[in-house]
Amino acid sequence: MSATVAARGPAVAALVFNAFTWGISWWPLRQMEGLGLHPLWLTALTFLLVVSLLLVARPAALGEVLRTPTLSVLVLASGTTNACFNWSVTIGDVVRVVLLFYLMPLWAVLLARPLLGERIGWRAAVRVAMALAGAVVVLWPADGRLASLTERLGLPEALALLGGFSFALNNVMLRREAHRSEPARALAMFIGGAVVSGVLAMALWQAGRVPALPAPAAGWMIGLVLLAAWYLVSNLALQFGAARLAAHTTAVVMITEVFFASASAVALGAGTLTLRTAVGGALIVGAAALAAWQRD
Repeated sequence: MSATVAARGPAVAALVFNAFTWGISWWPLRQMEGLGLHPLWLTALTFLLVVSLLLVARPAALGEVLRTPTLSVLVLASGTTNACFNWSVTIGDVVRVVLLFYLMPLWAVLLARPLLGERIGWRAAVRVAMALAGAVVVLWPADGRLASLTERLGLPEALALLGGFSFALNNVMLRREAHRSEPARALAMFIGGAVVSGVLAMALWQAGRVPALPAPAAGWMIGLVLLAAWYLVSNLALQFGAARLAAHTTAVVMITEVFFASASAVALGAGTLTLRTAVGGALIVGAAALAAWQRD
């Protein structure tokens, strides 16, 4: 048993590192915004740098991506996920944003039916109900009036919901396209992060909603390189851990991202943990944990 635990240790540690990376990613994103780099520009440039590194290391992967139309869905899903998540945690209450992002059990069940042909069993229905109930509790106005709900559902919350849906689509497509090579799937995901964020940043800049890309400066350029390296190492850690652990174990470990995000946000004043948020969060995280443990 000790040998098994020793073998699992590095894999679990790698997954915790990945969860830690995304759980506290809001902090460097906000620091970079303080240097004049909007999170959409930052995401586009960071992922473009990673794409360049991947093309040098695995040039054949690009051909596979271009020859595989279904990977374009992965490009769009991954790109939307990263653009929405990075933008939302930069401008919103981090605790609320991360909890709404983790409504993945709901979206995954709804997407798995048409894309994977998986039936919706009673266990899946329970998880959907838990996730929906958690979202309602988190978003429900303090005055209890339904009319005030739109005030609680601002841009950060809308981005978190869309990002969570896209992340579920990303995971479903990864399962559907599991027979594709790992470099091709990874490249498609990073291309998506660069393209979607870049196009969105350009469009919003033209509309006057996003500031222009700042002039080259040592501060944000060094930060960009360091962040790209961090994301790349984190992605490698995810692949290392996920390849050596059961899927349900991986999913449970990754839920620690909620803890890292909430704890760091509350400690640094970027989020609040009210009783309402805690109850709703418990329902959402509980649904995610059940999705990892249960079989439908």
